[in-house]
Amino acid sequence: MAEADGGLLSVKGLHAWYGESHILHGVDFEVREGEVVTLLGRNGAGKTTTLKSVMGMVQKRKGSIRFAGSETVHLPSNRVARLGIAICPEERGIFASLSVEENLLLPPAVRAGGLPNERIFELFPNLHERRASQGSKLSGGEQQMLAIGRILRTGARLLLLDEPTEGLAPVIVQQIGHTIARLKQEGFTILLVEQNFRFAATVADRHYVIERGTVVDMIPNDALDASMGKLHDYLGV
Repeated sequence: MAEADGGLLSVKGLHAWYGESHILHGVDFEVREGEVVTLLGRNGAGKTTTLKSVMGMVQKRKGSIRFAGSETVHLPSNRVARLGIAICPEERGIFASLSVEENLLLPPAVRAGGLPNERIFELFPNLHERRASQGSKLSGGEQQMLAIGRILRTGARLLLLDEPTEGLAPVIVQQIGHTIARLKQEGFTILLVEQNFRFAATVADRHYVIERGTVVDMIPNDALDASMGKLHDYLGV
């Protein structure tokens, strides 16, 4: 499933391990600048491990991960971040005792071009209203908005979002979708892990399907309706 070179992110033959467990078995995919691309698959297929591998957050990797022309597969996560990649993990990582504004100020700006708090509050009006509230007082949707807003301050060009809609009310899912669309319009590139392929279809350009640690298909978004039968088989829904 490897594609031609030229993407902002190009992953080829990626293997990854957690301890002795071999999770990824030669993952190949590409994300072009300005795209929103999703990784779809069943639980345990290797989607989150793929994001963490791109970010340098697994102990052992081999293969090739090229970002903006630079090979990163042997770099630690702090150096990957300085190149312009940021991850928003599924568990969100909000500091419960800190306010919204304090949480936003925690990550350092690793490159020029990060959004100031004013722009983040424009994207997420709920956060502006709750800016003095502690993290423990936020709803799940507000915590997700804060987790995304926090990485926008870093100056990253590529945003890795892990299950941003999981467990959220439909109205919040819709708001997250609008925000992803706006970020794309502003030039951000997004790699998204998502169980909800119906949501993914509203925001993504292309979808890669992962099974047992390898990419088994790539579906352009405009072909998603025609591919619904095999997608149901892939995802078991």
